[in-house]
Amino acid sequence: MAGELLPHIQYPSDLRKLSPKQLPQVAKELREFIIDIVSAKEGHLGASLGVTELTIALHYVFNTPHDLLVWDVGHQAYGHKILTGRKDNFDTNRQLEGISGFPKRSESEYDTFGTGHSSTSISAALGMAIASRLKGDLDKMHIAVIGDASIASGMAFEGLNHAGVTDANLLVILNDNAIGIDPSVGALKSYLTNVKEGRNPRDNNMIKSLNFDYSGPIDGHDLPTLIKELQRQKGLKGPRFLHIITTKGKGLKQAEEDQVKYHAPGKFDKLTGEILAIADEGLPPKYQDVFGLTLVELAEQNEKIIGITPAMPSGSSMKFMMEIFPERAIDVGIAEQHAVTLAAGMATQGMIVYCNIYSTFLQRAYDQLIHDVALQDLPVIFCLDRAGLVGEDGATHHGVFDLAYLNCIPNLIIYAPLNEVALRNILYTAQLGLEHPIAIRYPRGRGETTDWQKAFEKIEIAKAHQLKEGSKVAILSTGTIGNNVIKALSQTKNNDIFSHYDFGFVKPLDEAMLHTIFGNYETIITVEDGVVTGGFGSSIAAFAATHHYTAEIKMLGVPDEFIEHGTITQLQQYCDIDVKSLQDIFSGY
Repeated sequence: MAGELLPHIQYPSDLRKLSPKQLPQVAKELREFIIDIVSAKEGHLGASLGVTELTIALHYVFNTPHDLLVWDVGHQAYGHKILTGRKDNFDTNRQLEGISGFPKRSESEYDTFGTGHSSTSISAALGMAIASRLKGDLDKMHIAVIGDASIASGMAFEGLNHAGVTDANLLVILNDNAIGIDPSVGALKSYLTNVKEGRNPRDNNMIKSLNFDYSGPIDGHDLPTLIKELQRQKGLKGPRFLHIITTKGKGLKQAEEDQVKYHAPGKFDKLTGEILAIADEGLPPKYQDVFGLTLVELAEQNEKIIGITPAMPSGSSMKFMMEIFPERAIDVGIAEQHAVTLAAGMATQGMIVYCNIYSTFLQRAYDQLIHDVALQDLPVIFCLDRAGLVGEDGATHHGVFDLAYLNCIPNLIIYAPLNEVALRNILYTAQLGLEHPIAIRYPRGRGETTDWQKAFEKIEIAKAHQLKEGSKVAILSTGTIGNNVIKALSQTKNNDIFSHYDFGFVKPLDEAMLHTIFGNYETIITVEDGVVTGGFGSSIAAFAATHHYTAEIKMLGVPDEFIEHGTITQLQQYCDIDVKSLQDIFSGY
């Protein structure tokens, strides 16, 4: 239509040429642009729609990129990317060799800090502010935009605690919409609700008590008010805190009404907002649902079973247990460290705790895993969702390091099921009574069979299984990547020379089986959907060295680099662990 503004905006310098009265039109066009692209290409929707006015106001008032803007997590940074030189290639968002779905320093000077995990923005922006002061740049602004779910995390409070005793030129903006991916939880949410509703005495302000200049709450969708307040903040010094209220999904009716589903809705009709149906009838279940439904089944039989998740009840399918056993299924918010030690505390009292954390987020609780669980040999059951390559979320979210970072921890059992039946049975086995903690890793997405709800069978700890017998080469796989091996072998002409072994247990290894394998085969191929450095293949190589075996060992898995975003199939191809690549490798023997 005539008079469109967004086509003429490539960078914030273009935005700043407009009058304040023109900015609501920019907001309308920016929302339409995001909806248009995300409806067809998928991605994170609701968060970016909710901060459209804030994004415009920040780049309009502040001198970015000289003034440094840090977005916490980064789900909400689509509008920021579009206004900072990436509008013309925004349709490549989260696609192979396209732009990242999260802020990324190597992508733009406007992305001042790479994010993807929550609650890092305050610490990062404070670090920048202290550095600026040391360099004598006293006018440079440092802005951290953080949501109400992320600010409840311990690391955010550590940043606030430090910032409050500095004179840093730091503005923390709380984007308060009462939801992260799932609804926010905890006492801080209740506090913020009281503040928003005027039920909190003005002299009872926890942010002020941390030595911040507190302002708000104000309407985060009122552009004139936002701009006026940001211009006022620009003239202040020291640490300050601006509380704004927004609606996640603002501007798309369905996204406002179902904020959980429209966080990342997949493809949808950009005109009606209706999510496009995916034909999933007759398909195998998602591993997440196998976990969630099996946990409910077990909890019905065993009253000692507890479920814990740090802010991912929907994504992990812990929601099933939360609906049926609300007192025994706990969402602790974005607090992985707390989740692990809470589980440890419960385990000391004889509870059987299933602590479900995405593989990439367990990295955030590594000390607690070692110090509070493994050192005390407490039988916590860790269910590591999204293990392996996760696809379009990219390097910040791949669960490819877990085998390596878990493998070195004493007392810890590590198991990776081949399929959903094995996942179901290890969940059952774990609650029968293990003497040690166990980490069970499984991928994002669907399994292999629809016939998975079979009678429970106990799994023997540290037992590997031969899936196929051959004459010359032994293939050792762990976890669901073994299904790629099975499919590749079925398409390999000379497959009679290959034996295939499923090593569900990465720790402890089935050493009796390994002695048999190394005694019968001169070539060993290991396959894993994790980093090769320190992973399953490295354990097999270490076993061979310890016992003076001289067989050739070829290790396949994720190379020693950060893998970017793309479809899971594309990324497996890059790592040579997709079916076709494996078939080509096997055909060379």
